[in-house]
Amino acid sequence: MAKLYFKYGAMGSSKSAQALITRFNYLEQGMTVWLIKPSTDTRDGADVIRSRIGLSCCAQIITPEQDIIAAYRAAGAHDVIIADEAQFFTPEQIDALRALVDEDNIPVLCFGLRTDFQTRFFPGSRRLMELADSITEIKTVCACGSKATVNARIDAEGKVVTEGSQILLGGNDSYVAMCHRCWKRKIAQQAK
Repeated sequence: MAKLYFKYGAMGSSKSAQALITRFNYLEQGMTVWLIKPSTDTRDGADVIRSRIGLSCCAQIITPEQDIIAAYRAAGAHDVIIADEAQFFTPEQIDALRALVDEDNIPVLCFGLRTDFQTRFFPGSRRLMELADSITEIKTVCACGSKATVNARIDAEGKVVTEGSQILLGGNDSYVAMCHRCWKRKIAQQAK
């Protein structure tokens, strides 16, 4: 029986690399993969999934208003669906992925962030936490050596940003994975 998987982690935890490696593993077994990403993520190109270690692949773009079930049917039958940056999908699109698992018996593996720079759920991530059959944390470390759980947004001077839009695309220039303790300490130090 197929399942809906949510594999989440902080920035720099190798989510995209693991999505691309998982794709490779399915392809190596002669299976077909529908690789998708939300149109919100344009950091590496509209239809490109790229990991920080250099792996990359083209993916089908899904816009916020797009019906994922209709897009899947138009793309043809596949053995598995792999979605990167799943936090940017709408809750309705996550519901549609769940329906594909239940109705078409297609495994769906979603990779993404759990929370934003203010430690708040992204709507897509919240819905995945509610619906996924399997939830796995992809771990990474803070500079102090503790487990990183916060996607700290930083400005050009390296100061932690605590206000702003939920979505700001960026990599190491805009985000640092931190443990909660270091994140709170950095905010407190900046307030002095």
